[in-house]
Amino acid sequence: MANSAKAIIPFPRRAPESLPSTAVPRTRAEREGLRRLAEDFAAANAARLVPPLVLDELREAARDLVRSAEIDPHYTDFAAVLLSNEVWKDHFAGVPYDRRLLMLPKCLRLAEKCPAPMDEYGLVCQRCGLCPIRDLQEEAESLGYAVLVAEGSDLVTSIIQTGKISAILGVSCLSVLERAFPYMEAASIPGIAIPLLYDGCRDTAIDLDWVLDAIHLSGADRTVRLDLDELRGEVQSWFKPEVLGSLLGRAAESETERIAWEWLARGGKRWRPFLTVCAWKALEDDPRADIPDSLKRLAVAVECFHKASLIHDDIEDGDEVRYGEKTLHVEYGVPVALNCGDLLIGEGYRLIAASGASAEAIAAMLQVASRGHRTLCLGQGAELCWLRTPQPMSPAEVLHIFRQKTAPSFEVALQMGAALAGAGEGVSSVLSAFSDALGVAYQIRDDLEDIATGEVRPSLPLAIAYERARGEERETLERVWQRQAEIPGELVARLAEARCRGLLDAYRERALRSLLALANPSLKGLLRRVAGKIFQVEMRGWCSEFETRNAAGPAPVA
Repeated sequence: MANSAKAIIPFPRRAPESLPSTAVPRTRAEREGLRRLAEDFAAANAARLVPPLVLDELREAARDLVRSAEIDPHYTDFAAVLLSNEVWKDHFAGVPYDRRLLMLPKCLRLAEKCPAPMDEYGLVCQRCGLCPIRDLQEEAESLGYAVLVAEGSDLVTSIIQTGKISAILGVSCLSVLERAFPYMEAASIPGIAIPLLYDGCRDTAIDLDWVLDAIHLSGADRTVRLDLDELRGEVQSWFKPEVLGSLLGRAAESETERIAWEWLARGGKRWRPFLTVCAWKALEDDPRADIPDSLKRLAVAVECFHKASLIHDDIEDGDEVRYGEKTLHVEYGVPVALNCGDLLIGEGYRLIAASGASAEAIAAMLQVASRGHRTLCLGQGAELCWLRTPQPMSPAEVLHIFRQKTAPSFEVALQMGAALAGAGEGVSSVLSAFSDALGVAYQIRDDLEDIATGEVRPSLPLAIAYERARGEERETLERVWQRQAEIPGELVARLAEARCRGLLDAYRERALRSLLALANPSLKGLLRRVAGKIFQVEMRGWCSEFETRNAAGPAPVA
């Protein structure tokens, strides 16, 4: 099983020489790869890995996993944590939220500025928002968790002995997790452990999405075992020419159709059709059921709308390259490209009508698609009107354009899948709020990646840099906004990158928080996981209180 996974999942074969003898993979892709390998290994060895496992059994299994997958031995302890999580996962999911404890480490706090006092149980968070502790504590407590910001095996033991806690989710460094393990094993308490990405009690970091996934782990979430990478790969396969033709329900009978179909099959991340499928999967009674053709047609319709908008956008922006190839208007001319874009819009609406959904669902989906189409045009229109007399824009004005240009496509994708599944108005309003924040965050990330490339256009880094600049720097950026000078990438990055990244995190967090209003645990959990796939963000915190102690003692080893 592990060998088949190795071929498609990235994982760390060799640890950097600078890492200690026990290490956590630094990249999200590597951590996800090892988690997948551990899941496969645990499933294949279910008869052997029956909880509670003693530490020696767990280490032996971890060594077997590392050896069979040809992973660097530095990651053996991390593999042991993953295997322990796998054997306890279903037990943990079956424990009600109000009988779970979340333990967070104090080293996530910003020690120099943290106003929180300490008591005998640990840190008393003042919820100032300077570190991830507040957000994780509020999220867990909203579900019913007890939360402690502390560490130590003595505390774990005393909590277990109260009999009020039936499962523990612990975040800490590998060495602390190892010391707590025997107490968990002795009490047969289901536990999920998530190691910090960096040891040393300073400049620590957590994989926020991993922690949030674990917090929301529930037996009621039927999608928790869904393989999102596999699902996304399946969605990608629908856009192969031979499959796409059958879903469109007609062959390309003209040169115009041939050009449009070829463009539809051309590159892209397919996030939008993937979101359509995810929404439907989460709301279905059996998320592992075969995907009906009606859903596939809707997913293709969503991509038709998106690809049409890209054709028109490329013409309006004068872009010459898309997906590493000539844009459609460069290859065939503007009139042909415009006509193909219009054809794809028509095809999108035709596919909705021909999806086979109920009349009520089709009416709802047509309304969602037309509203999204209209909003996108208003956003693009605002940018085009700016081009007539380009002047500096404020960050608020740029964010408003993002809401109109980027967020609607995410909302249309999610609402279409939800409508096919028969979701009610309450779900629809949450999806609107989620899409709004997700779309803005997505566009901010694109702006950060393109901070010094391409044509001058309404850009958040440029707007923030202009707002903060003074003197000659402000005059330079004003000429840039007026399209009289090239973007000075280093200047914009220095003035705006940190604030942009803060806004990216804020909007991404707003998207996740909007899900609190969802009563459906499957949809809530799946959308959290999807957001993690799109952004792959790590939250950082800092602490120094244990630095002296660690420096004085031996280096922690497992």
